[in-house]
Amino acid sequence: MKDVRTLPKAHLHVHLESTVRPETVRDLGGTPGNGGVFRDFREFADQRARVRGLLRTAEHFRRLAVEFCEDEAGQGTRYAEVTFTAASHGERLGEPAMPLEAVLDGLREGRARYGVECRVLLDHSRRRPVKRLWRTYELATRYDDVIGMGLAGDERHPLAPFAEVLDAARDAGLHLVHHAGESAGAASIREALDVGHAERLGHGIRVLDDESLVAEVRERGIPLEVCPTSNVLLGLVPSPSEHPLPRLRAAGLVVTINTDGETALAGEYAGLRDTFGCTDDDLADLARASIDASFAPDAVKAELKAGVETWATAS
Repeated sequence: MKDVRTLPKAHLHVHLESTVRPETVRDLGGTPGNGGVFRDFREFADQRARVRGLLRTAEHFRRLAVEFCEDEAGQGTRYAEVTFTAASHGERLGEPAMPLEAVLDGLREGRARYGVECRVLLDHSRRRPVKRLWRTYELATRYDDVIGMGLAGDERHPLAPFAEVLDAARDAGLHLVHHAGESAGAASIREALDVGHAERLGHGIRVLDDESLVAEVRERGIPLEVCPTSNVLLGLVPSPSEHPLPRLRAAGLVVTINTDGETALAGEYAGLRDTFGCTDDDLADLARASIDASFAPDAVKAELKAGVETWATAS
């Protein structure tokens, strides 16, 4: 078996604030979590909110971004579309642009040091006001390395109140990616597609609840950003072996492998060997799917896929 850390990968679903190293949490005055299974989504969200609250200065945000690049490089990630809740931090700190500008500065430094190409997706909690999503939109349209935005959080809260902002984002050429079909069922996916103009689905594992929706997502080639370990940690899937990933692939859906920020990307790929018996060819196919599903420039995609071929054909 080949070393999965050397397989070139694209990482499409990872929340920057969920990647803070335990030692960085301690340096910022916090207590790292225990990494165990959460009782529910609310417990998970509250734990993450405590970590986000530790980020207070431009140097904190810059450090987080640089460390993200270093850690991703060690996992074989060559390209990442990292999610960041910029407007929330800016509002909390009274400096609307500072957190995002510091993150972008750190990602540029990380790219120079570690060779990981990064773009940013800005997210917004469904529980928060529409006016904050407008601020997210304004930030997303201001910086070249921000390529899109989307809704996250508790899927019981609908996308409909945000429709005007999402229409404006689509018309401005921003990519739209929403969490859907994670904690809620097929209806959340339908709304993400129809109201949210989703080009990819964050998680999307509940698409299997509706055969007609499976057919539509397959025919439209809408990729799923699947995060197996996160789904288990949040109690959405009982165990790794019960994850629907094999059924999603068997249904002909575009499946990409991601972490949500809860684990290491190479570990996710290795786990597919252990849990589902995936071969090196299977892992190479999943890496190609992530590259194809990314919003990377064509030249970047071609370079990454060439690297996957080299990995796949090496003896």
